[in-house]
Amino acid sequence: MCPTIVPYTYEAKKEKRIYFTSLLKDMKVLVATEKPFAKKAVEGIRGIVEEAGYELALLEKYADRAELLSAVADVDALIVRSDKVTAEVIAAAKNLKIVVRAGAGYDNVDLEAASARGIVVMNTPGQNSNAVAELALAMMIFMARNGFTPGTGSEIQGKTLGIHAYGNVGKLVGRKGKAMGMNVIAYDPFVTDDALFEADGVKRVASVGELYEAADFLSLHIPATAQTRGSIGYELLMSMPKGATLVNTARKEVIDEAGVVRAMTEREDLKYITDIAPDAQAEMAGKFGKRFFATAKKMGAETAEANINAGLAAARQIVDFFKTGDTRFQVNR
Repeated sequence: MCPTIVPYTYEAKKEKRIYFTSLLKDMKVLVATEKPFAKKAVEGIRGIVEEAGYELALLEKYADRAELLSAVADVDALIVRSDKVTAEVIAAAKNLKIVVRAGAGYDNVDLEAASARGIVVMNTPGQNSNAVAELALAMMIFMARNGFTPGTGSEIQGKTLGIHAYGNVGKLVGRKGKAMGMNVIAYDPFVTDDALFEADGVKRVASVGELYEAADFLSLHIPATAQTRGSIGYELLMSMPKGATLVNTARKEVIDEAGVVRAMTEREDLKYITDIAPDAQAEMAGKFGKRFFATAKKMGAETAEANINAGLAAARQIVDFFKTGDTRFQVNR
């Protein structure tokens, strides 16, 4: 039987109600992954969880939703990757106190349902960043060299790299682009300190329009929110320089697919490469040939290093939450 959670208030956190659980035992942590973590990651997660005195349960490669609903029934914490934590899952998890999405994006978790139950939701920002950044640069080279097919391509050195959102991944893309001789510009309305851009040798531009108008390669890193969904489409692509390439390692939902198709139809010099297969993938592949490419599955974080880092970070965050009430990476309120 799970012990009672004791409410605790830190004045330094402005009377925010958090869970102080340093005396709790017999907590159960479930790792639920349709696509499992690497063996080394699972071993590391187990070590962190069990050293803290908690129980670890695994649900891997599950094919039926009912398996997940059954598995969450008695758990206090849940670690997932891209698995859907819906309102139904949250309702089935009567003891659930925290969900950690091992990765940066968290749109696979129903935040509203979690918040209604007082469940903390976290992500693990930065753990996959280098893997995604390396993929973004590789995609630029791939498109510049005609998908590695015969014919004269171009180099990315000397080209202007535009970065839309200068967070963990955007910064790494910028630094790697600079190292390869690119001129780097960026736009992020939420990063207000010019010194952060200047320290990386990156020029901050004043608007989205200015960013797209100058970018030979546009690396997209915005999250999928009510404001950004469908925001990248016809007008922005049409404003880009001749031969420009849009690189999407962010989210499918931020793309206005009809607008992209229209722009690429009217301008035969534009290119689009994405790590998230669009709904219109067949149409784009048929119409645009080598000017379009989508990976077979989302693979930005598909490196051994990122897999391990994200899993271990998720386990540590759960332990810190239960031991000290740490909610540093909470994404819901």
